[in-house]
Amino acid sequence: MKNQELQLLYIFDAIMTERSVTRAADRLAMTQPAVSNAISRMRQIWNDPVFVRKGRNIEPTSYALSLWDQVGGPMYALTNAVSATQFDPQTSKRKFRLAVTDVIVEMVWRPLIKLLEQEAPGVDIYAVPYTPEGTHDGLREANVDLAVGMLHHHDHSLRSTWLFESGYVLAMREDHPLAGRPITLEEFLEARHLLVTMSGDVHGYVDSYLDQKGQSRRIAATVNQFSIAPELLRETDLIAAVPELISQDCGFVNGLWMGELPFKVDPTSLYLIWHARHDRDPGVIWIRGHLERLLQERWHEIMTASPCSSR
Repeated sequence: MKNQELQLLYIFDAIMTERSVTRAADRLAMTQPAVSNAISRMRQIWNDPVFVRKGRNIEPTSYALSLWDQVGGPMYALTNAVSATQFDPQTSKRKFRLAVTDVIVEMVWRPLIKLLEQEAPGVDIYAVPYTPEGTHDGLREANVDLAVGMLHHHDHSLRSTWLFESGYVLAMREDHPLAGRPITLEEFLEARHLLVTMSGDVHGYVDSYLDQKGQSRRIAATVNQFSIAPELLRETDLIAAVPELISQDCGFVNGLWMGELPFKVDPTSLYLIWHARHDRDPGVIWIRGHLERLLQERWHEIMTASPCSSR
């Protein structure tokens, strides 16, 4: 490969990572005109527009996405091979963006912040909204450093560590007409359901199970945070299938009756997810290790605690 082509790939990788000519120029210590000239050479040599303008942003073409899929990993490995990457928690000024739900924030954000204050006072950590597909794209496009959530399908660009799994229980107010006894499938399907959905999709994990059985339920309301669900359930006739993890939270279940679903649903697994480009990034490895430990410790505490409500 000619030196010119290797340099273009290096610039191409920076633009794909940053999704911005300005940020790519800063990353490469180049001027914006120099990066723009490099894009012109890419278009000429590769016979493709490579990047197209969309408002103030740029978007890669299908050819560019395909090319980055092939060279992104090797380029990152090559960069690591020729430059020593170091991370000192005590002096680092890094900022980490974690895609998480409000449940994960509730579980570990306080001990995580305390840990940063003690071990990495210059490190900042930002919680960004988690949605399954959007977060996976965010990891691939370098908009997110880590994510905690479900992983429906694996691909070579994403890495993951299994954290724990959680089944589902049925929640409703204590004086609900269906509370205090086993509920039938017919009663479940006829009830008005509350669904917590991060993506806004009115179709949850339980609905996927019902699809397989040729059944469907009525989703009467949705919210995009678990924290608002208890109040809605306590003040309405809505019922909800919620992760077992939440049913161990005394604050969540106060005033609610928790029971079993009228059918068996396989538990869902939660993963700590990152992009392959961060496999050898010592900063991401450091924060990843602490996050994994804190999540698993908190999970163990929750699942071994005394029950908060009768079943």
